[in-house]
Amino acid sequence: MKRSDLARPRKRRPVLGIHYDPDAFGQFSETIARNLGSARFLMVQTFLVIIWVLLNVAFVALRWDPYPFILLNLMFSVQAAYAAPLILLAQNRQEIRDRRQAETDRAMAAATQANAEFLARELASVRFALSNVVTVEELRDQIESLIRALDESRQPPQQ
Repeated sequence: MKRSDLARPRKRRPVLGIHYDPDAFGQFSETIARNLGSARFLMVQTFLVIIWVLLNVAFVALRWDPYPFILLNLMFSVQAAYAAPLILLAQNRQEIRDRRQAETDRAMAAATQANAEFLARELASVRFALSNVVTVEELRDQIESLIRALDESRQPPQQ
């Protein structure tokens, strides 16, 4: 492939020889992002931090992370380092879905508008075609006037 051929995207090369399914990884990141943003996750994390601090402050024999809780801070840093890119990946996938949905909505709106315009033209042509058609009231008036004219013609002339 020439460098000047920018019409086609480059083929993806596996990272370190590891093959993965981008859609499966994207779904995984959306699941993680959905759970990280929930109240349940915050409550569980808060509970675990309270237990961690209580065990490391109250029980000297169990102290594996003494104050200032460097291991706990390291765990939070690792969590943030992985959470941020996963959340961004999930947002990008959501943006792609939103863009596709907007394109579908635009296409549906255009089709609906075209159908409405077609129906309006058809309705106008039907109204135009029916403008010269006799209505029931006009026909009734004509028949009544014809009946009156016949009745008048049947009556003998008065002298």
